[in-house]
Amino acid sequence: MLGDKIKAVVSRGGRPDLAGISDLKKVSAPTLLIIGGRDQIVIELNKEAYTHLSGKRSLMIVPGATHLFEEPGTLEEVTRISSKWFKDHLNP
Repeated sequence: MLGDKIKAVVSRGGRPDLAGISDLKKVSAPTLLIIGGRDQIVIELNKEAYTHLSGKRSLMIVPGATHLFEEPGTLEEVTRISSKWFKDHLNP
């Protein structure tokens, strides 16, 4: 187990729901879920998974983005959001 070795997590368009409720409850690292605003099914699945995460967590929806974030500027937005999350949670 990686336990306290994980200091921060970012999931972009992922499916944390597939981990299962019991494993989601074990996640204590600050966790950011980023989903495309046009990926309605994955938004709902991430919202459900979000409720089971322990510790600091956030859910961000990138407007206009689909599942793969192929629209102009959407990956740049993911990069900006992710960078800030890691800076906020990895710096002492």
